[in-house]
Amino acid sequence: METKIYDASTIDEAAELLRTGELVAFPTETVYGLGAIACDDEAVKNVYKVKGRPSDNPLIVHVADREIAQYVAYVPEQAEALMEAFWPGPLTLIFPMKEGVFAPTVTAGHQTVALRMPAQTQTLELIRKTGFPLVGPSANTSGKPSPTTAQHVLHDLSGKIAGILDGGETRIGLESTVLDLTNTDGPVILRPGAITEVELEPIIGKLAGSAHPADEKTAPKAPGMKYQHYAPAQPVILIDGAAADWEAAIEAYRGKGDKIGLLASEELVAVHQDAAEAVYSLGPKMDVAAASQRLYAGLRYLDEQPVDVILAEAYDAAGIGEAYMNRLEKAASAKYPKK
Repeated sequence: METKIYDASTIDEAAELLRTGELVAFPTETVYGLGAIACDDEAVKNVYKVKGRPSDNPLIVHVADREIAQYVAYVPEQAEALMEAFWPGPLTLIFPMKEGVFAPTVTAGHQTVALRMPAQTQTLELIRKTGFPLVGPSANTSGKPSPTTAQHVLHDLSGKIAGILDGGETRIGLESTVLDLTNTDGPVILRPGAITEVELEPIIGKLAGSAHPADEKTAPKAPGMKYQHYAPAQPVILIDGAAADWEAAIEAYRGKGDKIGLLASEELVAVHQDAAEAVYSLGPKMDVAAASQRLYAGLRYLDEQPVDVILAEAYDAAGIGEAYMNRLEKAASAKYPKK
């Protein structure tokens, strides 16, 4: 199969492929999604197959507007307020499922469904022209860093999907916040993202908290809760310490003969670049949004370099920094220093 690249002028062709059950990746403001029409169970099953995604990991459905009553059992008042405030945008909401609307494979056996309206003009047009919402898990091989460019998608899925709608580099670079509106104790964040608790609570009041990751026996209610994600082939070591800790870690790995890849702020790159085989700057240390936007691209870049280990910098887990650390901790195989 040849994977064709589409743009704004050829969206009609991409939509026709989706209507016929083919898979087409699309851009969002977060990461690229692997699109299939959400009412076609064979197409949705193919998403799992192409990605190598575990069958108990549910999918997020992408819609083109805020009129969602036809897709869910009911729309709580809190959801109306959240959609008004944050849609289109990087917020996924979990609703009670309406029977017979989406393909059974979409929800992975749950009686709930996750919806979001992406803030990406081309993709909203693609959904409208397709005529039905699209599933859109990250368009990568399952477990690997999510794609933030069409070239990343092509690297992982060339020859496996029909097409890619190229919308350039994604603006946020980390997956959406997932908020469960069906929790009996109140709304719960299942996955942190660019929309934070501080932004949500003025709209709907105090949240019930954040969900713990699903264990081996529990089916996850949302993506990102159970399985290791975002990891390149090389081990990623999360460095959460002072300058002396960085020096000790670099000395330790170089002492073993390892070639080092450095994923860090521009300040740390400037200090330690001569000790590394390859480096990728996350931008100024004080700009955690830039670091978040560059994280996956950096992991992918260093994955292609002749390095044995990737040393990655921790950031303060506040605001979008919580999402950055959530993804980096899932990618990391160890922390240094051990605490």
